[in-house]
Amino acid sequence: MTLKGYRFKPKLWALVVTISLVLVFVELGKWQLSRADERNARQEQLDQLSKEPKVTVPGSPIKLEDFQYRQVEARGRYRPEYTIFLDNKTYKGRAGYHVLTPLQINDSDWHVIINRGWVPTGYDRSVLPKIQTRLGKTIVTGIVVSPELRVLELSGQVDDGVVWDNFNLERFRQMTNINLQPMMLLQKDHADDGLIRDWERPDSGASKNIGYAIQWFSLAVTTIIIFLVLNVKRSNKEIQQI
Repeated sequence: MTLKGYRFKPKLWALVVTISLVLVFVELGKWQLSRADERNARQEQLDQLSKEPKVTVPGSPIKLEDFQYRQVEARGRYRPEYTIFLDNKTYKGRAGYHVLTPLQINDSDWHVIINRGWVPTGYDRSVLPKIQTRLGKTIVTGIVVSPELRVLELSGQVDDGVVWDNFNLERFRQMTNINLQPMMLLQKDHADDGLIRDWERPDSGASKNIGYAIQWFSLAVTTIIIFLVLNVKRSNKEIQQI
């Protein structure tokens, strides 16, 4: 048997479309890689901020970006009458709540939401866990994060009572009629209240961008393969014998 002959004569429009698509896919892949680099650089910056000395949350309005991921301390007193329980929080496979209580900053009308930690639900979900709250002036230390904590919402139903599926700062402000800093503090200091404070390190999200980049580059390669398969044809002299 001899070699089979092939010819490659693509139509101009097919060549133009293929080149255009490949260029688009490659640029999209490169853009996703640049986004991953940006997120990694931002994560390094946030890691550095978390290692800097603690700063005190002031009793005047702040901006979240000035404090996010920094170690802070909040001085004041808890307002346990406004405690809410964030539902659908798990720890080592167990269902439970995150306990959120506002802390009024000393000599100020401003408050900061403290995520005090995790507590299991218990056998009867109609009975909420009893949480011990330190009375009087106290100091709470932790890491600042965005106050908007969301999980899957199955409907537009608004949370009422003390058990919420998602935390919304504006809704909480309207419910309590208190001034709230645009932040949430993940408590890290020890307190004898039965709550577990084992916070996960926030992910930069760069892995998702890298995954998207791989998909775009794969589409570029696939487009080239399809183009070659559709445009490489056998010549008239298919088989030659020796």
